[in-house]
Amino acid sequence: MAASFRLDGKHALITGGGSGIGEAIVQEFVDAGARVTIADVNLAQAQTVASRLPGATAKACDISDEQQVKALFADLPPLDVLVNNAGIALVGGVEETALEDFERLMAVNVRGVFLVTREAMPSLLAQRGNIVNIASVAGLVAVKKRFAYCATKGAVVAMTRQIAIDYASRVRCNCICPGTVHTPFVEGYLEKHYKDQKEAMLAELAARQPIGRLGQPVEIARMALYLASDEASFVTGATMTIDGGWTAA
Repeated sequence: MAASFRLDGKHALITGGGSGIGEAIVQEFVDAGARVTIADVNLAQAQTVASRLPGATAKACDISDEQQVKALFADLPPLDVLVNNAGIALVGGVEETALEDFERLMAVNVRGVFLVTREAMPSLLAQRGNIVNIASVAGLVAVKKRFAYCATKGAVVAMTRQIAIDYASRVRCNCICPGTVHTPFVEGYLEKHYKDQKEAMLAELAARQPIGRLGQPVEIARMALYLASDEASFVTGATMTIDGGWTAA
């Protein structure tokens, strides 16, 4: 019996692949036989990941910058899989959100997905490839004090569905909506805002998921691998929640 969820001979581009969920996706894809290009605004982090994974290469790219995105694709090999993973977050309700912060989230989380997807589409069409977008439960349900983040992740969910319909028989497009995942970003957030209460806040974050714990990056990565693989050939326009039961409650 052939091994499942293989990406042998395929080339994947993963944005934000230098840490957290993106790094885990890079690892899973390389293990499944893919060649991976890591695009990250932090080139040093991306190079560190690529240096330990044969078949992975790192490129610097601010996905919110149209010229940088065009330069990224200028010498990219034919593309079979695009994973739009890069994103940023912000804590605050609508009255607490500064315009510049709102626009920064829109630039990365929405414009960035648009720019990368637009540049990738000719190659994905030629290869009959697929797209995996990393959204969030915040794009499906309200999360307190996450006004801008909810807005941007809701946009990613909507873009996923629209692309899936426009290109239904040519390019598959799906998204994953994780709950709270234990990543360096979460650790940094706790260190910045709750340095003396980290354990208590970790417990509070875990309690948001009925299953009682945070997710792990590899759990998201394995769903991304499935969606990118031929085993998911009948899956498009789907929104996959991996949230410990959060959106079921």
